[in-house]
Amino acid sequence: MKWSSCLKSLLLMLCLSLPLSAFAEPMVNINTATADQLAEVLQGIGPSKAKAIITYRETNGPFKTIDELANVKGIGSATVAKNLSSIAVEDPQ
Repeated sequence: MKWSSCLKSLLLMLCLSLPLSAFAEPMVNINTATADQLAEVLQGIGPSKAKAIITYRETNGPFKTIDELANVKGIGSATVAKNLSSIAVEDPQ
């Protein structure tokens, strides 16, 4: 077996042994995340919009759905749609 074939086989075995979570996008719970966490994980959300998310949840209580994030001033449905796979909505209890 040539080195390139051995290397390909080794890489394939390594990839197949990794958990799927190793390839998953980072997630953020919009009900518990800090402003820094929100800004780091969510596309199109900088420090000021992250603070607006926190202010909204402090004023209105925890988010019940991901779509409710579009109620935050400066965040539209396109931003929400772009981040769907990175947002979790879990009650902070």
